[in-house]
Amino acid sequence: MEITIIGNKIAKARKEINISQAELAQRLFISPQAVGKWERGESIPDIITFNRLAKILGVDLNYFSDSFQSAVNETTPAEPLIKQPAEAPSAMPGNKLSWNMSNGNWVDADFSGMKNLHERFSSSNMQRCKFIGSTMPGLLLKSNNIDSCDFTGSDIGNSRIHTSNLVKSIFKDCSLKETEFSSSHIKGCDFSGADFTGAVFKTSAFQKNTIANAVLKRTVFNSSHLSDIVFDGTLDDCSFENSGFSDVMFQNATLTNTFFKGKLKGIKFIDCKADNLTYAFLKNGKADLNGITLLTT
Repeated sequence: MEITIIGNKIAKARKEINISQAELAQRLFISPQAVGKWERGESIPDIITFNRLAKILGVDLNYFSDSFQSAVNETTPAEPLIKQPAEAPSAMPGNKLSWNMSNGNWVDADFSGMKNLHERFSSSNMQRCKFIGSTMPGLLLKSNNIDSCDFTGSDIGNSRIHTSNLVKSIFKDCSLKETEFSSSHIKGCDFSGADFTGAVFKTSAFQKNTIANAVLKRTVFNSSHLSDIVFDGTLDDCSFENSGFSDVMFQNATLTNTFFKGKLKGIKFIDCKADNLTYAFLKNGKADLNGITLLTT
């Protein structure tokens, strides 16, 4: 990242809202000398300060990418923009975000509305960060710790989450289509309304998560452990193969073309319906079939 360009952008946005270096420094609780160094290209803020700086200057975080055009708010100085997220640099031919946030320690940062992060967050520790309404298909999270973060309404489809720890995080109404979770520990997360179409959980732990009203279509749990989970709604063309179950409940669920293989102890069915094929898989695995009625053709 060319820090001179970043410095020029900070200076330009500051002048647009007609505040001095000293006033900007006061709002950021830093010294005026630090602001001067930024604008001269001698140093740059850390990412947490970037977030606060963006709110004061009325821009979004993408503004500071050296390939992104200015989006300064000229009408409401010193307040955050209330608008749709700007297009990512990668949406412009030949342009890409220039920063890499991998191997970082991000705490209480707001990255909401970010786009096309791809591999730039791998091997990071993220706590209480916000990614609300972000567009991040093809995201790669490898060896990440994600604790109490909020991804509500984000597109994380066709992503790869590998050897990562996801705890107490919110994925409400997220698109997780074709996303693969492998060798990961996922516990206490809220996936209400999430779309798991084509998602795969492989050699992972899926514990105490909420999946109310989630879309489960062609969703695969392979060699994974599920515990303290309640499945509802429709499961279509899903697969539970060689997975372990502990206190797993299917309640008011309809199961069609859903494959079960392995030990099925630890599963309870309440007011469920299943087609003949799914029923046969469950029976072969010696599941407790009480609570299941066959669908009529």
